Amino acid sequence: MNLLSRNEIKSLLIKYSSKPLKGLGQNFLIDRNILEKIIKSADIKPTDIVLEVGPGLGTLTQGLAKLAKKVVAIEKDKTMCEILKETIKDYKNVEIINADILHYKLQATSYKLVANIPYYLTSPLIRKFLEGKNPPQKMILMLQKEVAQRICAKPPKMSLLAVSVQFYADAKIISYVSKNCFWPSPKIASAIIRISQIRTSLPQIDTNLFFKIVKAGFSQPRKQLAGNLSKMLKTEKTQIEKWLLNNNINPRQRAETLSIEDWKNLAYKLDGEARHRH
Repeated sequence: MNLLSRNEIKSLLIKYSSKPLKGLGQNFLIDRNILEKIIKSADIKPTDIVLEVGPGLGTLTQGLAKLAKKVVAIEKDKTMCEILKETIKDYKNVEIINADILHYKLQATSYKLVANIPYYLTSPLIRKFLEGKNPPQKMILMLQKEVAQRICAKPPKMSLLAVSVQFYADAKIISYVSKNCFWPSPKIASAIIRISQIRTSLPQIDTNLFFKIVKAGFSQPRKQLAGNLSKMLKTEKTQIEKWLLNNNINPRQRAETLSIEDWKNLAYKLDGEARHRH
């Protein structure tokens, strides 16, 4: 892998009259150890199709292309696409597409997703790929350390984001990444996470109802569950308390203390009762 030094990156950007775009979270990886960790985590097979989001200067793209059958590199920055054409010209199994990943539809049915993503893109990108009809086999993401910790949290530190990811898949932090591993250096540390065991067949739960309950529970995270649910679901507090107690949940608990199973049980019971009434 041709890992570019700071000076080589600067020269390349000058050549194309470009500079790192803060709005797109363009911080380029300059640490070989981290690069190898990402590639190893993706566990690329010779038959794999890899969707890479935000390939930047193509350093990771080269590493993936050496192992995969095909790499589809989605890059929003037009100039970066031109640079990519130069840096990966020796690889015939890479397709560069100038597009916004949130509006892009991959044709492959079986693929792995690898991405180095800025903060603003984290939640919409994860939701797009986990909730869509064609989720990846696994996702290897480089993102902000705090966001990674939130996604992989367990009770009593759950969040709406954690529930949204863990409802569909398993999430694990692979490694923390110092800000010194990038140029230009971001303000905060990053982490590599692996989202795997992505469930294509979901439990017999109304997904809309499930997330309606979860969002209600987390509507005011510092407040008690019964109050939040009563207010958001427009139901008498005594009824909500009874429903929670029937599911072995203390109405005075906070949403962050509930497990995925707790939320599933609540949705399952509520769904069942609604059907029974009709």
